[in-house]
Amino acid sequence: MKYYLDFEKPIVELQRKLEDLRAHPETHSLGISVDEECRLVEAKIETLRRQIYSDLTSWQRIQLARHPKRPYVLDYLKSVFTEFTELHGDRLYSDDRAVVAGFAHLGTQRVLVLGTQKGRDTKENILRNFGSAHPEGYRKALRLMKLANKFGLPIITLIDTAGAYPGIGAEERHIGEAIAVNLREMMLLEVPVIATVIGEGGSGGALGLGVADRVLILENAYYSVISPEGCASILWKDSSAKAKAAAALRITARDLLELGLVDEIVSEPLGGAHNDPAAASLSIQKSLLRHLSEVQAWAPADRLQKRYAKFRAFGKVNEPAAAA
Repeated sequence: MKYYLDFEKPIVELQRKLEDLRAHPETHSLGISVDEECRLVEAKIETLRRQIYSDLTSWQRIQLARHPKRPYVLDYLKSVFTEFTELHGDRLYSDDRAVVAGFAHLGTQRVLVLGTQKGRDTKENILRNFGSAHPEGYRKALRLMKLANKFGLPIITLIDTAGAYPGIGAEERHIGEAIAVNLREMMLLEVPVIATVIGEGGSGGALGLGVADRVLILENAYYSVISPEGCASILWKDSSAKAKAAAALRITARDLLELGLVDEIVSEPLGGAHNDPAAASLSIQKSLLRHLSEVQAWAPADRLQKRYAKFRAFGKVNEPAAAA
């Protein structure tokens, strides 16, 4: 059965009606041909899709960001990049399969690409730890980013994680320290760094791969210090207030661009990236190539200064002057 979200139910009902009409044309009762009725239903479906997807709430966009059919990092490694060669291990503890990293080509440009990978089923989710990295995942990422920096290769990160793994083992191996070191060291990389939030951008787990010269975000992705469910549980003592929390947090792409926390929204096909992965991949590839070309034109010293200034500017609030 095809997976669909609650707000997509009216579209699904019309699609089922269309399928039934094609499968059983004898049920046709209107005073027009079956083909004409099918065309009318198709037009109604398209109109309804545009109405629904052009006016999504913050919570509905978060649902799309978490859609189980949404393309993941490994999908984009096949469609956006070529000649990907995966590298493993942090040389300290182990290889974290929640973080996929290696060298690839973006167009004609040789790059290091890395990101957080979720699983499609239970077995793969266990292997990938549901996309939540351990300390060794961030240390693997940093090891390879330093290698790319040594050889002058640009770095592309793809972010899709609910957050870093919060388990006892991760705490024992210093997950907070691993993320903090990444934040510091990524700020000092002399090569261009482009980060793209392709789905979920959860808290420090996302930020540990998100210090970059340009931060892009897909249209239906989000980037947040806490999940809407967690925020609702803290502020309203009720996780069912997640939709209210999602709106209050302002964590969707449009809000983040307005707040200056991301540099560009990468458009998705109508209904989300899972509806047309090839089109989504093409949008990502075009944006990455354009931003990479711009950032590569900067001198390394200018690049470091601009990256530092970019993140130092976060959090500024202009309050209206008090009345006389």
